[in-house]
Amino acid sequence: MARKPARPKVTIARDQLETLERLAEGALSRNPDLADRLLGELSRARIVAPGALPADVAGLGDRVAFRDEATGKDQDVTLVLPENADIAAGRISVLTPIGVALIGLQAGARFDWQTRAGEARELTILGVQRGA
Repeated sequence: MARKPARPKVTIARDQLETLERLAEGALSRNPDLADRLLGELSRARIVAPGALPADVAGLGDRVAFRDEATGKDQDVTLVLPENADIAAGRISVLTPIGVALIGLQAGARFDWQTRAGEARELTILGVQRGA
C-alpha cells in the first residue's frame, strides 16, 4: 500500500494567528468543516514572532503562485480576510478551502487538495510575494 505523503509544514506569524483563530471560531456555526480544518492547520503550525515570517511563506495579504499538477495550470491569488475577498481581482478569503490550504505554506510545498467537485488534486506552491 502506498504511503500518503506527509503534509507540508505550516508556519504562522503570532499576530496573524490570533486573527485566524478568531475567524475560525466565528465560522464554527456557519461552516464547521472549514473552521475545523483551519483550526487543525493552526494547531500544527510553527508560530513565529511578528515580522519573522520567512519571505517565502504565505501569510495574510501575500500573493501566492501555485500550480495544479493535474492540469499544469498556474494561478496567482492574494490571501485576504473574508471582507476583502474579490474572486475577480484574485483576492481569496483565507476562510475558503483553498485559502485554508495555502496559509502558512512555504514556496516549493506540495499538498493534496480536493476541489469543490470532489476531485483530488496535488498543488505546488511556486512562490510567495510579501504584502502584494
